[in-house]
Amino acid sequence: MEFSYSTLKSPVEGILLKEKGSKFIGFAFPLAKEADLKIYLGKVKELHPKATHHCYAFRLGMNGENYRANDDGEPSGSAGLPIYNQLLANHLTNVLVIVVRYYGGTKLGVSGLVKAYKESAKLTLDAAEIIIEELESDLEIKFSFNQQNIIFTLLNKFGGKIMDFLSDDDCKICAKIKTSLKESISEKLSEMQNIEFKWL
Repeated sequence: MEFSYSTLKSPVEGILLKEKGSKFIGFAFPLAKEADLKIYLGKVKELHPKATHHCYAFRLGMNGENYRANDDGEPSGSAGLPIYNQLLANHLTNVLVIVVRYYGGTKLGVSGLVKAYKESAKLTLDAAEIIIEELESDLEIKFSFNQQNIIFTLLNKFGGKIMDFLSDDDCKICAKIKTSLKESISEKLSEMQNIEFKWL
């Protein structure tokens, strides 16, 4: 099972490519959910309201199972797909790439468009900082007050991020743990007395 994926650290904006008078301007955004697509597309259209086309592609999900490519009026398959193929080539997911085109008066033909959109998406992604994101799982642990130190030491050892902590005679912690460490920490918790834990 995969426990990590490659995505962008931060947005990249305004990467310019000129081809026979046409201008192609590339944008790339980290994308958390499909609903954010409208926000980013709206932002780019505000920046470039007079552009002839706003073509895009995105991939979402661990294995990029949610994806879309949009030609925005260009000949079918000449814009969105070449952009999408660059996401595949870079093994990226949770990323949106938008390429804006200003028509320069010379027709490029389908093969010319494919080449230009591919190149624009490639230059844009080349300018981005790619990071590896680790998948995380949510863990809830219930324990008695005098076991706090043991629990905190264990979470620390596994790099757990504490999201919520209720301290009383009976304590409860919610923490995020790297999914790749789930089995290891479950084993350790199972060996402890008077502790309840569950994965959320």
